[in-house]
Amino acid sequence: MRISCLQSNLSKALAAANRAVSTRTNLPVTQNILLKTHDSMLRVSATNLSIGVTTSIGTQIELDGGISVPADLLLTFINSLPDEKVDMTLEGDQLNIICGSFETDLKGIPEEEFPPIPTVEEGEALEISASELRQAIDHVTFAAATEDSRPVLTATKVEVKGDSFTFAAADGFRLAVYEGKLESTVDVDSLEFTIPAKSMSEVRNLLGNAGGTVQFTVTPNENKALFKIGDIEMFSQLQEGTFPNYNQLIPEKFETRAVIANSELLKSVQTAFAYGRSGSGIVRLRIKNDEGHANVHVSGETEGAVFRAEVPATIEGEDSNIAFSGRYLVEVLQALGDCDVAIETTSSSSPGVVRAVEKSNYVHVVMPMFVQW
Repeated sequence: MRISCLQSNLSKALAAANRAVSTRTNLPVTQNILLKTHDSMLRVSATNLSIGVTTSIGTQIELDGGISVPADLLLTFINSLPDEKVDMTLEGDQLNIICGSFETDLKGIPEEEFPPIPTVEEGEALEISASELRQAIDHVTFAAATEDSRPVLTATKVEVKGDSFTFAAADGFRLAVYEGKLESTVDVDSLEFTIPAKSMSEVRNLLGNAGGTVQFTVTPNENKALFKIGDIEMFSQLQEGTFPNYNQLIPEKFETRAVIANSELLKSVQTAFAYGRSGSGIVRLRIKNDEGHANVHVSGETEGAVFRAEVPATIEGEDSNIAFSGRYLVEVLQALGDCDVAIETTSSSSPGVVRAVEKSNYVHVVMPMFVQW
């Protein structure tokens, strides 16, 4: 292989592929990035066997070929280079790279030993705007479980009907549900599948601030999905298992509803959580109408220290006390951003609901923490 390309293009392609490089050492080749000429382009690929990322860049090709080389060394070298032409020459299993006065030789593994990245040529095709997909991922995936005791809870449930979709994630203590619109109507009556939340997080990283649309092809029978984001393709396995009926977990009514400016509430909750982080991490909320002054009283404590704050609110219903995991509350408030939020409660021992007042397409349910009041 003998090729030339621009450092800036190669650096961007490597950064994208690096999202799929394995951090485990049980299969060393998955810690490599594959460089291979294909259709007059340089194809850059990586896989950890759960996901795979492939992208292509324009290249001057004198001799076709391919090799996989250690991702960490390759990225370190390429990112240190000036934005100039990069020349790569492969001799046996040694890849020589030259750019100006910089040069390196990297020992690689033959391309034949690199795990093939599956393709998804047929399946149900979805088209969604990049901004809508960003919103859905940002509002949902953080609520998925991170432990594998119930693998299906480490995934995001996706439901599609007509031109609408729903993302849902839950870890047994909280639930996030986001409803959005597709760019076009699907050909089937309905479609349901679960995809690992880690895969959705990597899609979010690849999206960045890109505009346009994302093509999303899924084959539930083969447990495969493919995202096309500009010149980048990301493959993912689907998650097996039956996701819980999350609609049964959403309270149908409330006894108390407090509407608060999120900018004020988030600052108070973050501080209260900081006080309790070394202990239980609990944040207490007292929703009260004190002689015509409606406030949400936020508190957190640790040994020898207590934090209290009052946040102005509009309150509907009875006074209420409820406590939540501080981390859970901070994460959902951060996801909601700059808006007015509503906190809805039934009792101190029943799930609470957090939602944006102006976002009817999103609901977040959090189990309470049991404390002495």
